[in-house]
Amino acid sequence: MNEQATIREILDRTRTIAVVGLTNREGRASLGVSRFMQSQGYRIVPINPAIDSVLGEKAYPDLDAAFAAHPEIDLVNVFRAPEYVPAIVQDVIRLKIPRLWLQEGVVHNEASAQAEAAGIQVVMGRCILKERMAAGWKNHG
Repeated sequence: MNEQATIREILDRTRTIAVVGLTNREGRASLGVSRFMQSQGYRIVPINPAIDSVLGEKAYPDLDAAFAAHPEIDLVNVFRAPEYVPAIVQDVIRLKIPRLWLQEGVVHNEASAQAEAAGIQVVMGRCILKERMAAGWKNHG
């Protein structure tokens, strides 16, 4: 977890990112980070039951609904408090989504270990935008 090789592989191999906790409120990290990732060629699938759409994409109430509409989701990026992570990890495992990214401040060691034990690549407590910038600005798409 959090090895540079894993981070690089996730950034290189991911195409479609489900963003749990993405909001349409300006100034929020989830919106700024997701807008940047979208500008780099990643497809963003918002997960938030409180909004209809954001960044030109339909929002889904939960990961199940998003995955039913977008089975190509290959990374779940989490902008929720750590207490929500175990349930999200169970969904990721059940849906067999290969990658999980827990943003800065989102740390849950037990749930992350469960995801890794299930064969899921995990990055925890790191900002995907900062890691993408560190990997270079070239467009991903």
